[in-house]
Amino acid sequence: MRANQIRRGMIILFDKQPHRVLEYRHHTPGNLRAMVQTKLKNLITGTTFEHRFSATEDVERATLEQHEMQYLYQEGATHYFMDVSTYEQIGLDEEILGDTLSYLKPDTTIQVEVYNGQPVAIQLPAVVELTVVETEPELKGATVTGSSKPAKLETGLQISVPGFIKEGDVIRVDTTEGKYIERAK
Repeated sequence: MRANQIRRGMIILFDKQPHRVLEYRHHTPGNLRAMVQTKLKNLITGTTFEHRFSATEDVERATLEQHEMQYLYQEGATHYFMDVSTYEQIGLDEEILGDTLSYLKPDTTIQVEVYNGQPVAIQLPAVVELTVVETEPELKGATVTGSSKPAKLETGLQISVPGFIKEGDVIRVDTTEGKYIERAK
């Protein structure tokens, strides 16, 4: 594919190693040739850097294996997952998991992306159900379209929720944007 087809979240091969595109910007300065400015994260070493591609440069997408796994538990900075088909367990450190930790609780089923036998990233389900552990008291007369308030969820994630949500409620959260969707129960 051409560099001008790069999008945020894609995994491409750069210097023969997989890199996740964290940011990209297509740019045509004045009368110069078009370019794509990217911020890449090496999925093997964890380093982040910026690189500029010519818009017509060829870029190779990385081919990743997907393994369905279940989140088991955390021990120190390592989080353990079990392959649901082979029952094999692997440990991933917090650097690989990054922001996805805010949505993980035991028994969550996820997709682990593997490159050349090495786990490099995970994909969360689009929606997770989490319990509200801390928020302001329920607002009298609050409606779905009314005001919002901050809430802390069981994983430590902080989001805005409608005024009628109270502690102990189980809510559905969009994992791509980190936003409240609806009450689950």
